[in-house]
Amino acid sequence: MITQTTSGNRGLLQAEPLIFETGHATGTGVDLPAPKGTANKLGGLARKAALDLPGFSEPETMRHFVRLSQKNYAIDLGLFPLGSCTMKHNPRLNERTARFEGFADIHPLQPTATIQGALEVMDELAHWLCTLSGMPAVALSPKAGAHGEMCGMLAIKAALEARGEGQTRKRVLVPESAHGTNPATAVAAGFIVDEIPARDDGRVHLDDVVAKLGSDVAGIMMTNPNTCGLFEPEIKRIADAIHEAGGYFYCDGANYNAIVGRVRPGDLGVDAMHINLHKTFSTPHGGGGPGAGPTVLSAALAPYAPLPQIVIEKSGGVRQLVFAEHEAELAGTGRKPFGRMCAFHGQMGMFTRALTYMLSHGSDGLRQVAEDAVLNANYLLARLKPHFNAPFGGPKNEHAPCMHEVLFDDSSIKPKGVETIDMAKALLDEGYHPFTTYFPLVVHGAMLIEPTETEPKRELDRFADVMIALAERVNAGDVEHFKQAPRLAPMRRLDDTRAARQPKLRWRRGDNGAEAAKHAAE
Repeated sequence: MITQTTSGNRGLLQAEPLIFETGHATGTGVDLPAPKGTANKLGGLARKAALDLPGFSEPETMRHFVRLSQKNYAIDLGLFPLGSCTMKHNPRLNERTARFEGFADIHPLQPTATIQGALEVMDELAHWLCTLSGMPAVALSPKAGAHGEMCGMLAIKAALEARGEGQTRKRVLVPESAHGTNPATAVAAGFIVDEIPARDDGRVHLDDVVAKLGSDVAGIMMTNPNTCGLFEPEIKRIADAIHEAGGYFYCDGANYNAIVGRVRPGDLGVDAMHINLHKTFSTPHGGGGPGAGPTVLSAALAPYAPLPQIVIEKSGGVRQLVFAEHEAELAGTGRKPFGRMCAFHGQMGMFTRALTYMLSHGSDGLRQVAEDAVLNANYLLARLKPHFNAPFGGPKNEHAPCMHEVLFDDSSIKPKGVETIDMAKALLDEGYHPFTTYFPLVVHGAMLIEPTETEPKRELDRFADVMIALAERVNAGDVEHFKQAPRLAPMRRLDDTRAARQPKLRWRRGDNGAEAAKHAAE
């Protein structure tokens, strides 16, 4: 039985209503006198009513945000099973490096003579990315995975236009299991998407690709390992078929952390691949600003890499950033940049963190990163498979391995009245952020779990014990436990459908928490 308290607090976890419910619009933590002798320059645009913003003293403000922070789940609290987007520990050494003077305080418009160290870091990072991927060039400027996808597809578009086929090759093949950004990026780049159907084994088959090839195919966008957590065994043959048909191979590198140091995408026939530094090389998601999604390019696409680019002067070894106005410096290099992805080169904090991670691990350590990520996922697969259905690898193939993430579905528990969403809500009461629900879309009731390489065996066992206990609770017929979950979270289960269709995006005087949550079970 859950004890309700007078304060609304639970033990040392403080209750915290909306900031508008507790702040006073008539007061503020800072008192400023009205300016004297200054004419109002706003004219008829001057505000006639109060802002109606909540006012707080400094201690109240601090407490509000600290209490909110205590309601967040984080990798620093425990295992983060969210699949598809790696949630692994970010070493504190990386954070310290990113704050070094000369990295944290530089300005994008500084003279290049004053940022040679920063450019050297970027150049060294580019060297590591090219070496690990087996690709000759990399564009560092993309700010995220989807931005990196756009970079790769624009490079493919530029290469086709240089061949005089920009108007004839418009079709891009995309598997049904792909990340949603893949078809969206292809369309945004001016291509037409042609879907490759999913098969029962969760992989892309060569026959399905060959059947769609033609003189109008610009290329293919595949993820490897794919979104089902499986390696694509026919990827090299698929790449060869695409090339023979005159197209290019774009690989979504979202799951590169599963093969880094073990497989070089360039050896598989990949022409372009973005690398999420936050997934493979431990930088935070976003990092307090733009993230980073560098795109490695094959020899066929390297000439079209976007500006700005780092060029080392032959005499003196001085590094320069080459922009559009300096294209003369590219003369004779064979480079034909398709343009510029963004105003400046990239996010220095991401570069320093990623390079620090690489140098800390070395080539052998990065190889072990991939091995441990795959080992941890397969350990969870072995422990949980007797209790949940793994859609790829059935009774005749009990030991079918996965890569860095393991995929289950709700087909074994749904007949008993419990679905994926119920299992996810029950995990909240057990102190875990839920796994990824209902993705990939090709698996009905998907439950995607990615333990990452940073979790020790004892943490994997704690999580597995919870999942097994929940499965046993389903088998015991305690459906109500799942339908009422979460009981211990700051808010009970909401009406997700109504919240999505009728979101309250703006607070107005008279609103209150009870009204906002009236469809939640108290």
